[in-house]
Amino acid sequence: MTKLVEKTESFVFELFKNELPDTIVYHNHTHTKRVFKSTKEIIENSEINVNDAEILMLAALLHDTGYTKTRDDHEDESAKIAEDFLKKEGADQKVIDSVKDCIMATKVANEPKTELDKILRDADASHFGKKYFNEASEFLRKELEINGIATFTPSEWLDENIKMLSKKHRFYTDYALKNWQPRKEKNLAKLIKTKKKHKRKIKKEKIKAKYKAQYKNESPERGIQTFYRVALRNHIKLSDIADTKANILLSVNAIIISVVLANLISKLDTNPYLTWPTVIFTVFSVISMVMSIIATRPNVTSGEFTKEDVANKEVNLTFFGNFHKMDLKEYEWAIEELLKDKNYVYKSLTKDLYFLGKVLERKYRLLRITYTVFMIGIITSLIAFGIAVKNNPGTNIEDVLDTTFVIKSDMLKVKKSTFYL
Repeated sequence: MTKLVEKTESFVFELFKNELPDTIVYHNHTHTKRVFKSTKEIIENSEINVNDAEILMLAALLHDTGYTKTRDDHEDESAKIAEDFLKKEGADQKVIDSVKDCIMATKVANEPKTELDKILRDADASHFGKKYFNEASEFLRKELEINGIATFTPSEWLDENIKMLSKKHRFYTDYALKNWQPRKEKNLAKLIKTKKKHKRKIKKEKIKAKYKAQYKNESPERGIQTFYRVALRNHIKLSDIADTKANILLSVNAIIISVVLANLISKLDTNPYLTWPTVIFTVFSVISMVMSIIATRPNVTSGEFTKEDVANKEVNLTFFGNFHKMDLKEYEWAIEELLKDKNYVYKSLTKDLYFLGKVLERKYRLLRITYTVFMIGIITSLIAFGIAVKNNPGTNIEDVLDTTFVIKSDMLKVKKSTFYL
């Protein structure tokens, strides 16, 4: 590398650092270094004399300096900057003219004439035949967008790159054709493959959108079906919750009665004043148990229907209680008739919802009363026990405490049992 080339390299670096707009993210010092490196690569593998090598390296360094002034016709500005700088450095006029010619040869519209033009033209477009092609291409797209030149979608930019590599660009030198052309073809193949994938994806999305629109138009009752599905599921879940609550209350009261019979009854002979509190406690527990059983007790239906009922759409075939006594063939026939009429199906589901709601209302009403009775019974019993103990000064405190301790121990077992329920 000659001293003039070294000075030019420093000049270009300072020029870009101080005067290149921040919006130029592709045609900057990084791109210039790549072109310079590619130029040296061709020179080292070609029969180029020293003078021509210097001209090429100078042109490679100065070819995009015009971007510091303007984007349009930047080659002309680059040639002017090169001439002014090289004259100051005392370069020969022939060298200056040759550098300017090489710079002008980088215009895409110009066809390179000399070997030097071809070398610089290939070096300027060397990224087409490099692994970093996609990265460099994306920086160029961003530069065009930031400067308001053109805005491309990823799909449009893909098309532009395919067009550039397949139709607009070609390498001129033997070295580029031998060493960079194969990689350029690989890059083009990747772009085409990506384009095909993108087309398939778009096609699938269009088909999917079309299918959704068609399905939506052909199935306006889809929302209705969702309503029935969600409503029935919620009804069944609420019924399960009610049954669980009733079973817990039933179990608790059964254990309470067992505790009373095992511990309090045996103490009534020595503590007769506890008789009425014990009776009150037991009666309220029994009432709670009975009401819990009533809340969960199933109703038995006839389980039969006639053909007239099906014809008149009066039987709900979605509820087992209406067909459990019928033969299989009769039930299959009834279902076939049901499925023939969409309105009959929805009517049956509506009936199912309605009667499930009636059952739920009965269960929760009885459960509310049962829990109220249980709460009142506990409070009344405690008050009764308190009054009984207060009105009997000669109470055997040890017996009462012993009984209370046993009841508390058994109540802990009740809580554990309730937890597992």
